Amino acid sequence: MSRLSNPAGMRINQPHFVHVLSTTARNTQLSYRALGLLVYLLDQKPGWQVRAEQLSKGEGREGREAIRTALRELQVAGHYRLERRRLRNGKCVMGTALSGVPLEQWVRDHEVFSTQKDPAVPVIEQEDGTFLVQYPDGTLGSDGFEPDPYDDEEPAADPQPQPEEPAAEEPPVAPPKKRRARRTPEQKAADDAAKAAAAEKKAEEKAALDAAAEAVAKWWWEDAERHLGRYVGKNNGYLAMRGMVRKALEAGYTQRQCADALRHAGKHLPSAQQWQTALGIVTNHILPSQPKGRVPYSDEATWGRQGDPPTNTPSTPADDSDDATFGVIARP
Repeated sequence: MSRLSNPAGMRINQPHFVHVLSTTARNTQLSYRALGLLVYLLDQKPGWQVRAEQLSKGEGREGREAIRTALRELQVAGHYRLERRRLRNGKCVMGTALSGVPLEQWVRDHEVFSTQKDPAVPVIEQEDGTFLVQYPDGTLGSDGFEPDPYDDEEPAADPQPQPEEPAAEEPPVAPPKKRRARRTPEQKAADDAAKAAAAEKKAEEKAALDAAAEAVAKWWWEDAERHLGRYVGKNNGYLAMRGMVRKALEAGYTQRQCADALRHAGKHLPSAQQWQTALGIVTNHILPSQPKGRVPYSDEATWGRQGDPPTNTPSTPADDSDDATFGVIARP
């Protein structure tokens, strides 16, 4: 607003009631902390001073550095800025400005003045009470405020004028963030089409995966009932088994390998370890377990049948000239 009860107080680009636009409330570039502080500041009357130390005091408030961080976020996003005001009477005071909507003009001004020795935005009061920004090259520009619809009304008298408070505390200035270039309508349409195509492809892959898992699970459930009998386990046994098959298909196993693994496990609903072991065996990643106990001795398994050609093993080299034939000696 243009009229201030305190020249060093806050100027607010906002109607009298607290009204936050949906685009501001849904701005993902603002943290919830910064958004909440913005709403609180908008609820203050023009002329109120923004001080991090004061905002950090009281029940439920955050610390001073947290408030400073939130003010920096609002500054970069075009909602808040620190001003060095030159009034019509020749005095210079420090104050703050706040906007309920992000102002592109403030974003650009922040990028310009944040690199200066004095990061505060210099503004000059005009005859009608408005302000203009004075840029480093001496030119004047708009301060981003909209015309006040209540300028024609006489300001209400302040029954108890407040004493002038100290100048607003200057928050540390963060380096400007890189702003993404705006997309053209053609680029936006192409991006939307690519996203839609990717989503459709993902849906097709999911449907195919679900159909493949259902086919394997249905076959095994019928085959298991024929060979193992009717299932009497958990009520959701079929769904759990189908989920195991789907995860295996998603990991790269084929339908044939899943079917062989189910038959190898030999259970309606194998455990996780049994299922993984069965998959490893049918894909030759795991050797089948050998029978326990001592293996009976067999001449044929050890020496081969009589008359078989010798094999090229380490114990019988290929150039061994010994052609003796081993056999079983019959005892009397």
